[in-house]
Amino acid sequence: MSKIIASAAIRGAHKILHRAEEKYEEALDKFGPKQEVGFPNTAYYLPIIYAITGIGVSKIEDMKRILDICKKLIPPPVREKTHLPYLAPALDAGMATFFAEEIIESIRYLEEHDVYAINSEDPTDKTIWLGAANDIIFRKRGVEFVDGTAPGFAAIAGAAPDAQTAARIALELQEKNLYVFMCAEHEGKRFSEQLVEAGVQIGWPTRLVSFGPDIYQAVFAIGFACRVAMAFGGIKPGDFRRNLIYNKDRTYAFVLALGDVTDEWYANAAGAINWGFPTIADTPIPQVLPTGICTYEHVVSNIPHDQIVSKAVEVRGLKVQVAKVPVPVSYGPAFEGERVRGEDIYLEMGGGRTIAVEWTTTRRMEEVEDGKVEVIGPDVMDVPAGTRLYFAMVAEVAGRNFQEDFEPILERQNHHLINQAQGVMHIGQRDIAWIRISKQAVEKGFKLEHIGRIIHAKYHQDFGAIFDKVQIKIYTEEDRVREVLEKAKASYEHRDTRIEGMTDEIIDTFYSCILCQSFAPNHVCIVSPERTGLCGAYNWLDCRAAYEISPEGPNQPVQKGACLDDRYGQFKGCNDYVNKASRQKVQSVSLYSLMVDPMTTCGCCECIAAILPMCNGIMTVDRDYTDMTPCGMKFTTLAGSVGGGAQTPGFLGHSKYNITQRKFLKGDGGLLRIAWIPKRLKEEIYDRLKKRSEELGIPNFPEMIADEAVAKTEEEVLAYITEKGHPCLTMESLI
Repeated sequence: MSKIIASAAIRGAHKILHRAEEKYEEALDKFGPKQEVGFPNTAYYLPIIYAITGIGVSKIEDMKRILDICKKLIPPPVREKTHLPYLAPALDAGMATFFAEEIIESIRYLEEHDVYAINSEDPTDKTIWLGAANDIIFRKRGVEFVDGTAPGFAAIAGAAPDAQTAARIALELQEKNLYVFMCAEHEGKRFSEQLVEAGVQIGWPTRLVSFGPDIYQAVFAIGFACRVAMAFGGIKPGDFRRNLIYNKDRTYAFVLALGDVTDEWYANAAGAINWGFPTIADTPIPQVLPTGICTYEHVVSNIPHDQIVSKAVEVRGLKVQVAKVPVPVSYGPAFEGERVRGEDIYLEMGGGRTIAVEWTTTRRMEEVEDGKVEVIGPDVMDVPAGTRLYFAMVAEVAGRNFQEDFEPILERQNHHLINQAQGVMHIGQRDIAWIRISKQAVEKGFKLEHIGRIIHAKYHQDFGAIFDKVQIKIYTEEDRVREVLEKAKASYEHRDTRIEGMTDEIIDTFYSCILCQSFAPNHVCIVSPERTGLCGAYNWLDCRAAYEISPEGPNQPVQKGACLDDRYGQFKGCNDYVNKASRQKVQSVSLYSLMVDPMTTCGCCECIAAILPMCNGIMTVDRDYTDMTPCGMKFTTLAGSVGGGAQTPGFLGHSKYNITQRKFLKGDGGLLRIAWIPKRLKEEIYDRLKKRSEELGIPNFPEMIADEAVAKTEEEVLAYITEKGHPCLTMESLI
């Protein structure tokens, strides 16, 4: 390593350690040694320290031990005549830098309550700085680093020469599906503030994450990577070697240093190299070109801004797959969370203002001209800004292997496929769709025709194995839209009747899902018509379609075989498959019970059900609920306890939709066992819950279920359900 870089990194590490020691002494005097510390709503203590050392820093007094480790790691400043291999000492100094910065940041959370937008994915009116990702955001976003949706991230320190350059760099990174983690300043300017100035939406939904204003917030990016390795890679805290190797091999991240590189920046860059994350700079700093820790070069400098992203991708060894669709705006998952608001709207369709309906339907081969897109009625260029139009899109699909059952599978993809176009917002599906097109998209030439081009291209890219041709017809005249609506409604009703009418008894083949075994090696999900996947993303029809698309993929047919226990939902074929697919870790599984051989749970479950012994009932909580639950654990704690492929009697991961399916916990008493559920979740599923309650002969059952508005402890739940005469009180004992 360059002597100049090593010297600067070690100097920077000493400066940051000195600041950490000062903050520690101040906090010790102000708050006392027993004061709890940490990043809000996370289960990983201070994650870099925890991942590398295995030490859980939970109180101020715990920091002393870490500061002592830092002192041992950071070598003395490099002397003029000292001849050393500089790489190892500089890397140690970089690691100590991150430890010290985590201490600084945890104290900042104590002292400056409003500096970060805690629990928010977006900037707030008070601050644009998002700070450390809480566990809800982490679970939602971290899995993307495992399934390939997000190959990695760019950690940007400093600022571009101007806001327009910053916007161009951010856009190029978004187009490569990378997250952008931002911190630090250069000459009083910050990259995230430049994006705001340029009118670019920042926040987790657009993958432009403004961690904080100083270089110290680089730890939130590295900490995120450490958490991914622990949560999804199965790396144990303290197993630093495996954590570093996992990130080098799996997380394609790099540092973009924009502006004058200070000693503190050098120290953070040296720290990042430990994880295999190289630094690419726009200034002429010394380079570290030989390979070693990183895949290729460690530090590359003096790269022009119009080349810096491509150079970073090259140096990191990232093979980016960019979705190529024929539209005049940028396209990719990074734009899926973008909003089109108020004065930015050029055209709006649906959303209660007009009718907007989407329908994917089957046609004979000779009736479909592949790639044909027709717009019948006014298009974007025919109306002034601020117009509202009626909208109907019919995707007519034909194929030798295409089945009617696949129609809703493809149709359901429209939401995220359209949403990935920059400047286009899509909400809802079927006949409750809502589309907005921004003025900026129209200025770039976006027309309604391009919505059809997106559907054609992405249907072929994602589902080309199950169909041969698709043509798109888009209607914007009210009378034609209403004609399509009537046909579509008849099709929807037919589908719902067919799917709702499916039962586990009439199907011989269930499907597996082992997609999450990359981070939960023993987890096996069995998906049946009456038991959707616990992530909520797959039902039985989805799995069947996935198997058709990829016969060697994670969704395999499972012959259910003889019924071993009708009450609990145990089948010989399922047990045989689960035993094999879990590597003999799970011998048998019940599809309809959380008490007897419950299905394993991974970290992707939408909800977790848990027994409430005093109530003789259960509660269930979804991952969006962040408060304490009546079972004494938050969702994050529950997920940490029962996730990872564990089979834990009394606890069960499941989807939201599964709650109102007829076989939900049938072996334990079914839906009528639910004694507590978060209010927002109850409202979300209320219509289905009401219908199911009526089928069970207790039409007022939803009102018998407690929520956080009336009960926060198990004792309060018991008092509430006793007053309401909840049926679980008279059912047989769960224990």
